[in-house]
Formats: sequence, structure tokens, C-alpha cells
Amino acid sequence: MSTLTIILLICLFTFLINIPFGYFRGKSRKFSVQWFLYVHLPVPLVILVRIFTHTDYKYIPLFIFIAIAGQFFGGKLVAD
Repeated sequence: MSTLTIILLICLFTFLINIPFGYFRGKSRKFSVQWFLYVHLPVPLVILVRIFTHTDYKYIPLFIFIAIAGQFFGGKLVAD
């Protein structure tokens, strides 16, 4: 598998895993324990995938951006 394919799959995984967490984050009180957990629980999963695929550190900012986008999108599902 090419590096680009792996990066795109990790980005897709990161986005999709953060949507439900963003949804539940949107339903919880801001800065509560639940809110904090919903923001941070998907991070170890993405880190594990990055480590298992031997992805370089230079892609971490991209994964962070994609995770924020997934959280944002999941949070918007609550409002609708």
C-alpha cells in the first residue's frame, strides 16, 4: 500500500471515529468531565493506528485537523 493511501485511510478513520464523540460532546455540558472525555478518548485510537502503520510524525498536524473537523461535524449533528 502506498504512503498516500495509508494517510488517506488514517484521515478517514480519524474523521469517522470523531463524529460520534463530537455528537456526544455536543450533548454534554461544556468543560464537564464527559465533555473532556469525549474530546480526548479518540486520541489514543488514532495514535495506535499511526504507530501500527509506521506513519511519520510529520502527518500528526493533519490528523489533528481532521480530528477537529470530525468533532465539529459530530457536534453540528446535535443542533439539527
